[in-house]
Amino acid sequence: MIDPLAEVVTLLQPGARFSKLIVGAGPWHIRRSDAGQPFYCVVLEGACRLAVDAHEQIELLSGDFVLIPAAYGVAMSSLTPPLEEAPQTLPVALATGEFRIGDQDGPTDLRMLVGHCSFGSPDADLLVSLLPQFIHVRGEPRLATLVQFVRDEFRERRPAREVILAHLLEVLLIEALRSTASTAASPGLVRGLADERLAVAIRRMHESPTRAWTIAQLAKEAALSRSAFFERFSRAVGVAPMEYLLAWRMALAKNMLRQNEIGVAEIAERVGYSSASAFSVAFTRHVGLPPTRYARQQTEPATLAASTLPDSHDSHPK
Repeated sequence: MIDPLAEVVTLLQPGARFSKLIVGAGPWHIRRSDAGQPFYCVVLEGACRLAVDAHEQIELLSGDFVLIPAAYGVAMSSLTPPLEEAPQTLPVALATGEFRIGDQDGPTDLRMLVGHCSFGSPDADLLVSLLPQFIHVRGEPRLATLVQFVRDEFRERRPAREVILAHLLEVLLIEALRSTASTAASPGLVRGLADERLAVAIRRMHESPTRAWTIAQLAKEAALSRSAFFERFSRAVGVAPMEYLLAWRMALAKNMLRQNEIGVAEIAERVGYSSASAFSVAFTRHVGLPPTRYARQQTEPATLAASTLPDSHDSHPK
């Protein structure tokens, strides 16, 4: 049986990039801009406050895990906030490899791991749009164990480190996403899959992307009326059913175009279009480029793109 979540995560190509162990003491606060990067945080001991983008501030407790597939503004502080006029806390590197925030003397009251994973897919923005914007998991020891493994790999630098990290991060991401089925996740694919009726319709779309689906047919698969299905799907997933189907078809098409193994006509057929011209129109409208031009850009050497930059003397591929 097709697993929509596994398909999305596989196309995302998650990998390890950055992780930092933080210890805190006393009052402190930090603000940072992450420019849409995937951000995660796990509280190992103690507690703190977190506010991300437009979401309300939440209190994180020991064992809590947060994953934001695309974070722009992150603000964190101690439970007892510092005075408003107090400057931002700057992390201080310790000999142990940890970073200390807040008071530099005395016992610590917080230990947490924060970091960024990376999505290797060139279509990460499209795929991330299918995921919840904010994931907060509480009371899930499996996640804390996985993050501990990630931390150990970063610190020990053993052979095959990068290979292990890549697999750990993929497992961590999937575990965090599927754990949201029993928690309050923002709208997205996982929340849709947590609804038994909607899950049937979503799996049908992934199993048969070539089928000319209609709202009525999908509603029948979910055993709901058309209006009830449309409203329930839009509320849970965050987009209308046909908009989700289009996004998934375009993600599949982009992946096939990058591989450059089959022609546009066959790709059109594999993602549910009756002709190459109909697919080309839909792809151009959604992506902003015709499929042939998109495919050509994916196969051009990076050095060629670099050579077009004015006053560029860097001959290394990007």
